[in-house]
Amino acid sequence: MGFLQFLKSKAFLIQLAIAVVGVLLFIFFLQWWLGYTTNHNQKIQVPNLHKMSLNDVERNLEELNLDFKVIDSASFNPEYPPKSVIEQNPEVGDFVKEKRKIYLTLNPSKYRDINIPDLNGKTKRQASTHLKSIGFKVGKNHIYVPDIGKNVVRGLKYKGKQIGLGDKLPKNSTIDFILGDGTRN
Repeated sequence: MGFLQFLKSKAFLIQLAIAVVGVLLFIFFLQWWLGYTTNHNQKIQVPNLHKMSLNDVERNLEELNLDFKVIDSASFNPEYPPKSVIEQNPEVGDFVKEKRKIYLTLNPSKYRDINIPDLNGKTKRQASTHLKSIGFKVGKNHIYVPDIGKNVVRGLKYKGKQIGLGDKLPKNSTIDFILGDGTRN
């Protein structure tokens, strides 16, 4: 029996038909099973969680059968309440399936603390630029002390108290200078 005769034989054609039917049944079963286990055609719209506290977020997502995970705290944003949601992923209005995790970025409770640099002996302009570049504000209530250098920094004050090298203050704090008045010989 030659190879071509075997391909034309009744036994081969029956086996081929059984194999094709088996593969088609397997594909249809697999497609049904995947649709069932992956909740095909199920859609839950992601709610707007911005400016919500974690308790409110938990309550809202629990009702929708969604989970959440806090992935980060961003830099403090005064437009949002402390420890509230600043960003979320997936975005508002996206469609997800149940048990999906919503990743949240929270607003910290306050600005981060920054070390006070050594500005003693620098000019007022140099010190102002340096403080602004690292996130502080420069106040207008400067105090002048007798010193040979005019407008040379001789100290720093925060809320009326003298501060120095190594102290930490929250970002955006207003710092006043203690400056030399240029009168001492």
